[in-house]
This record gives sequence, C-alpha cells and structure tokens, in this order.
Amino acid sequence: MKILRYEKEGEIGYGILQGERIQPLKGSLFGSFTICEEEIPWHEIRLLSPLKPNKLILIGRNYVSHAAEGGKPVPEEPLMFLASPTAVIGPGESIRLPNRKDRIDHEAELAVVIGKKGKQIPQDRAMEYIFGYTCGNDVSNRVLQEKDGQYTRAKSFDSFKPLGPWIETDLDPSNLGIRLTVNGEVRQDGQTKDMIFSVPVLVEAISAVFPLEPGDVILTGTPSGVSPLLPGDEIQVKIEGIGSLSNRVEG
Repeated sequence: MKILRYEKEGEIGYGILQGERIQPLKGSLFGSFTICEEEIPWHEIRLLSPLKPNKLILIGRNYVSHAAEGGKPVPEEPLMFLASPTAVIGPGESIRLPNRKDRIDHEAELAVVIGKKGKQIPQDRAMEYIFGYTCGNDVSNRVLQEKDGQYTRAKSFDSFKPLGPWIETDLDPSNLGIRLTVNGEVRQDGQTKDMIFSVPVLVEAISAVFPLEPGDVILTGTPSGVSPLLPGDEIQVKIEGIGSLSNRVEG
C-alpha cells in the first residue's frame, strides 16, 4: 500500500492513497494503526514528505557507472555517511541553491524506510526490518565534497534531500527502474539491480555499526548521469512501483 503524509487545515496526518482519495490512519505509523473509513479528496490536502527521518544514512558510489563518471574507485564495502534530516523536503517544495558558483548536482536514489529497531541484522532477515520505499534526490555540493574530504556539509543544506511522494510498503527493491529528468530531458536512467551492494547487504552493513531504528532512511546510491542544477529547473525522480517526486530549483 501507499502511505502518505499530508496537511489538511493546519493538521498533519498519515493516510492510505486510494485512487484520488486518502483514508486517514489512526495510531502509530511504525507500530499499530487502523485505517479509517473516512475518505478525504485529494484536492483538500497538501502532500508533505512521507516522513521526518530519525537518521538519514547515505551510501556513496553504489553503482559502478556513477563511480566511473566521478573518476573514483569502486568501494570494497559500503561507503556510508550521514546527512542532516533537516535537509528533507517533500513533493512540490523547492530545492534552494545556497549559491550559484558551486556545482550542485542531482542524484536520483531509492530510499529505504526502516520500520523496526535492530542491530547486527543478517542479510537474510533484512526485509523484516524494512517498512517500505520511497523516491529520493540526494542533492550534493561537489565543491564542498572535494574541499572537506567528506560529505556531511555538502549534502546537508536545507532542501537538499527531497523525499516522496509516499512510502510504498509492498515492493521488491531488487530490480526497479530509476529515472531522473530535468525539464523533461532524461539525465539518469538506471536499474536497482545494478547496485554494487543490494538493499539487504546495506541493512546488514549499517546495522553492524549502529542500530537501525523506526523512521531511519537509507539512501542507496545513484546511477550515472548526475548533472548540475540551475535555477528554474524542474526535477522529477521516478522509480518503478513507487511513483514520481517532482521539485523545482530556486537560486
């Protein structure tokens, strides 16, 4: 099912998408909840990011093609780092460029939403801890990446982590098409089957270092085709089985 987060008349809630209507949820998203019989028309809500992440864990160079286009070696094990959850925005919100002199790129990525706490999770049990999946755009300042020698600052500016449009809970992440367009032009076009480290491998590797908790989000890396963002650009990330995430760039 598709679970979304919305605002209606100043109140924020979660709901199930049913065609062009939303059935609200009552209870805890990562615990016990019920689906209300009430239906809210789509035009009465404002779609928000599907969650406010607890931790935002990013994986670098997880596609051979992306490592190659950046002139970097393929990692021998998952290259993981953190970004600030405050960078998250939702569908229709603007990606804001802090300046126009630095190269700031888009990165279309499959985002994994964790639903259950666990540490040292083996690959063969990884799916038990996953709540669902959404689209992500790992916006990155390349100048600061090189300057800092690590990625936190380059990827944590306000609005640098669009997520959405909702969480799809019934999905096999192993072979999904992932595409990004800029003003309708295809820039990235890949398949999750080409990940160097699969979703279960990533869950195992991350949870060997620190616990994964409900509401954590893992951004799983991007295929080749990254390119600079410019003011006025319309960016759309589309992942098979999930949907489309659209954002406009402001400078």
